[in-house]
Amino acid sequence: MSNLTGRYINPLTDFGFKKLFGTEPNKDLLIDFLNQILPERHQIKDLNYSRNEQLGQAVLDRKAIFDLYCIGNSGERFIVEVQKAKQNYFKDRSIYYSSFPIQEQAKKGDWDFKQDPVYTVGILDFIFDDHKNEDELLHLIELKNQRCEVFYDKLKFIYIELPKFKKTQEELEDHFEKWLYVFRHLSELQDRPQQLQDRIFRKLFDTAEIAKFTAEERVAYEESLKYYRDIKNVVDTSREEGKEERTLEIARELKKNGITIDMIVKSTGLSKKEIEEL
Repeated sequence: MSNLTGRYINPLTDFGFKKLFGTEPNKDLLIDFLNQILPERHQIKDLNYSRNEQLGQAVLDRKAIFDLYCIGNSGERFIVEVQKAKQNYFKDRSIYYSSFPIQEQAKKGDWDFKQDPVYTVGILDFIFDDHKNEDELLHLIELKNQRCEVFYDKLKFIYIELPKFKKTQEELEDHFEKWLYVFRHLSELQDRPQQLQDRIFRKLFDTAEIAKFTAEERVAYEESLKYYRDIKNVVDTSREEGKEERTLEIARELKKNGITIDMIVKSTGLSKKEIEEL
C-alpha cells in the first residue's frame, strides 16, 4: 500500500529531481532554471544529456557520478547536483568532478587546448559553515588573480543555499525566486499558487503530480523519498545533539568563571540540576 500523501513530488529527492529535470521531454524545465543563474553570454537555447557516470583515463582512476550532466548547444558543459547534507570536503569534490568534463574535451593529435566552459551547479539543502552568518544564498565562484580580476572565465561553480530562502508566495519578486520557492515548497503544495502560473511552471506541476505516475514510478519515488527522509533525520538529529553539546560547554565555562547558577539557567535554558551536575 502506498504511503504517499502529498500531491506533488519532492524535487530534492533523487527520483524527483531526475523526473523533473533529467529527461528529454522535460529539458525545457532544466534550461529555464539554469538560465536564471547563468551569465547572459552563456544562456542556453538547447542541451543534450550525457551519461552521468564519468570514468577516469586510467583503470585505477576513481569514477565520478553526477546527478545530471549535460552539454549546451554552444558546447558548455553543466554538472547539476542536489546535495542533501553537508559532506566533508564538499568543495574538494566539486573541483574533482569538474575535472572530468575538462578532460573529456582533449582531442587526439594536434590540439591547441581550447576548452568549452564548464559549470558545476550545486542546489544545496544546507548552509555552508563559512557563510552561515550571511544572507546571500547564491554563490558564483570563478578563478581570479591577486587583484580579484577574473583570470579564467570558463570554469565556474554556482551554489544555491536553499535553507536561506524564506520568502512566501506573496513575496516572490522574480523568476529566480519562483524557482527557489518550487525547490523548497513543491511537495507541500496542494494547489498551484497564483504566482506560479507561467507556462514553464504549469508544465512542472503537471510533471510533478504523483497521481499521474505509473505504479513503477510510485514505488521508485517512495524509495527515493524514504532515503531522503532518512538522511534528513540523521542530519537534524546531529544538529540538535551538536546544539546540546555546545550549550553544555557554554554552561561549564560560565560556571568555571563564577557566574551564578540562576544566571546560567537564564542564559542557556538548562535546568538548575543540569548545571549543578556539570
